[in-house]
Amino acid sequence: MKRIEVPYLVVGAGPVGMMAAILLGRQGRRTLAIERRSGPQPVPAAHVVNARTFEICRQAGVDMDAIAQASKDPIDAGTTVFVTRLNDEEVGRLPFEQQGDDCLRHTPTPLRNLSQHRFEPILADAIAALPDAEIRYGQQWESASQDDEGVTSTVRDLESGDVCEVRSRFVVAADGAGSRIRKSLEIEMDGPQCIQSFLMIHFGADLRRFVEDRPGVLHWILDPEIGGALVAHDIDREWVYMHGFDPDRESEADYDDERCRALVVGAIGEDAPVRILHRGTWNMSAQVARQLRRGRVFLAGDAAHRFPPTGGMGLNTGVQDVHGLVWKLGAVEDGWAPSALLDTYEVERLPVARNNAEQSLRNAMKMVQIPEALGVAGEPTTARMAATLADPAARRRVEEAIADQAEHFDMLGLQIGFAYAKGAIVPDGSPSPVLANPVREYVASSRPGARLPHAWVDRDGDSGSTLDRVASDGLTLLSQGRHDLWAKAIEGIAGVPLSHVRAGEDFVDRDGQWEEVSGLGPGGALLIRPDQHVAWRAHDLPADPGVALRDALVALGFDVRPASDLR
Repeated sequence: MKRIEVPYLVVGAGPVGMMAAILLGRQGRRTLAIERRSGPQPVPAAHVVNARTFEICRQAGVDMDAIAQASKDPIDAGTTVFVTRLNDEEVGRLPFEQQGDDCLRHTPTPLRNLSQHRFEPILADAIAALPDAEIRYGQQWESASQDDEGVTSTVRDLESGDVCEVRSRFVVAADGAGSRIRKSLEIEMDGPQCIQSFLMIHFGADLRRFVEDRPGVLHWILDPEIGGALVAHDIDREWVYMHGFDPDRESEADYDDERCRALVVGAIGEDAPVRILHRGTWNMSAQVARQLRRGRVFLAGDAAHRFPPTGGMGLNTGVQDVHGLVWKLGAVEDGWAPSALLDTYEVERLPVARNNAEQSLRNAMKMVQIPEALGVAGEPTTARMAATLADPAARRRVEEAIADQAEHFDMLGLQIGFAYAKGAIVPDGSPSPVLANPVREYVASSRPGARLPHAWVDRDGDSGSTLDRVASDGLTLLSQGRHDLWAKAIEGIAGVPLSHVRAGEDFVDRDGQWEEVSGLGPGGALLIRPDQHVAWRAHDLPADPGVALRDALVALGFDVRPASDLR
């Protein structure tokens, strides 16, 4: 049997697996990603890529110009619209997330609608440019065994049938909702497995004339006789229709092109040139794995958690997973952190996954208010809907039910405001920001566990984000003042890679934004992890910065040695 040896094996090459391979490859860590599909995602799937994911792409060196070109303009994709049918009456509309320039005060990369089948090729190109990372398609992971030194996986080539062994130090399991790896490890999932089933119809059509005065990324069809959601992956050429499906009474085979076309035309409300491209069925679930680690195998993405699509958190949470995992794998491999650091992956990421699952499920369940207000929950007919909308008082109740969905489509706080309460951090006892709605509201914070606040700063005449100043291959100490004392503190420490960024010298706080959001006094400092989360904070200059920094690194569990040990 052929045998391959590689330090890191990533199973699954969707966005999560590919991001893991990119992050590892950029650090010069040889990585093999395998994927059972024959190539990148061929049809639309996820389409919401939020600010945090784009920030990670930016740090990972992904081509942000290509991402900008592939993303949909907020003019077309900045609204969700509720209509009886696409060609008929609009009942309500809501903004689709914060995509405008005002969001640039919080992030350098606002949320965009970027369809997965357009996102994956960009990520694949990023991997192709790395000498230490590789994707092999048409490869199916079948089994594995672990020992103290690594993992031996059995992988089958789906075209030839040949089987080989892959020996790796670690395995990142990003192999999707039906994860073979998770099942082989007998890791249970908590939460409902099937909330509702859907038929997905991917079709080609130019529907611009129907939405010219109300473009949007989501068009909710309220007529219960054809109800569903039209997703505009490209208004002028590519759409998806999501329609309720009962797997107990029917199967995908019951939906040929003719029947699919009839459903789509029904949702549009009149005949239109529609070309059926693909169909499939899927189950909406809200489940989170009980464990994210078993020895040298780590679950990430859909293998670790499955959310309802109401909120678009699945892909994005998975990318955050591997961002938080990869630096820890590198720290342990390079010897500046003990293996116990790997336990903090689960400590940090499981609460985030559970919270995101709960919010996504809450969004889905809240949508029931609309058919209830329409009066069609018990009488699902077009006539009943029309009668409700003709009554001014009843119509107001429908409009109020739609307005009550606003949180579903405005979750900036959840997307970039999450913070780790435990894990590879040193809490400083400060309270978390008090927010009326932490799902929607974001307030910048430099508390340990939080993502480093973004601020626009200048360096050598070029504008960038404070996030751009964070090293990806070690820790970053960002000092607000008394840089000489902090530099001396760093010089006294060996064994841990530390970069030093001096506010006011290495970057210029051009309009005072950094001073406003940093949460630091004139001599304070932040210790920032490679995943851009704050590990430790000194509000002001400590009595002895060297001792304070050393104590923080020891509290984090890092292998700190006096610099004199190197002499």
